[in-house]
Amino acid sequence: MEAILFAILACFGWGIGDIFGTISTRKLGAYSMSFWGFALRLVIFGLYIPFALAELSHITAELVLLNLSLGVILLIGYSAFNEGLRIANPSLVGAISASFAAVAVILSIVFLHETITPNQDLAILVIILGLILSILDFKELKKGVTANRGILLAIVSMVMWGVYFTFIKIPIRQLGWFWPGYISFTVFPLLPLFAKFKKIKLHGPTFQNSLFPLLCAVTLTGIAEYSFNFAVSRGLTAVVAPIAGSYPALFVVLAFFVFKDPVTKQQKVGIATTLIGIVLLSMFSAA
Repeated sequence: MEAILFAILACFGWGIGDIFGTISTRKLGAYSMSFWGFALRLVIFGLYIPFALAELSHITAELVLLNLSLGVILLIGYSAFNEGLRIANPSLVGAISASFAAVAVILSIVFLHETITPNQDLAILVIILGLILSILDFKELKKGVTANRGILLAIVSMVMWGVYFTFIKIPIRQLGWFWPGYISFTVFPLLPLFAKFKKIKLHGPTFQNSLFPLLCAVTLTGIAEYSFNFAVSRGLTAVVAPIAGSYPALFVVLAFFVFKDPVTKQQKVGIATTLIGIVLLSMFSAA
């Protein structure tokens, strides 16, 4: 029950936090948002370090290397997600990205040897159907045109997050719920190097009055990430990921009122189908 409660907390943190994340991303740009998002997490959640020092006694070089590698994967997914929010419809990007829950379920079954029920299998298929409807524009396909860049970025974030939130359980088993997330955030200096290589300008956190939504996004999504880590330390990833991943149901409702970005009828059906699948997966996992 404890794992489910913290998975629900993660759901609300991501659902509300991504609204503020969309606002700050459209002010700062995707890479500045990603840079400050990781850097400020180290500052804000670093306040907990004195209470977690004892857990460092279990750290090894192998765990640190794995954790840093997962941090790079998380950073790639986070940057792709932010860029998708900046250039595309946030409801569509949010629905596709949040389907990392289905990826995490599959990976946790294959690599972590967790088990799920036939009902959960069915819910995953519903999510895949929703993704197909959300991603593919059948009218454009007839013309030989593929999915737009915003959707492709959302798919990248979906896959990256699926990998990260599956395998982060390995260091969590040894180091507890706090340090694996915190170590992951330390890879943020890679972004200025990438930005310099691509000749992308990084803005300060106060650019275009973005500090307030930035802090709200960092705090809420950071709480969600740590809630997820705590939940998987108490339960199965195959159960926690679908419940936490149902946050688009909240995000889509809020985004409709805040951003009013248009979507096609097919994409509306795809988003709805994806959300139904995620909600069903959460219900079957909680049963």
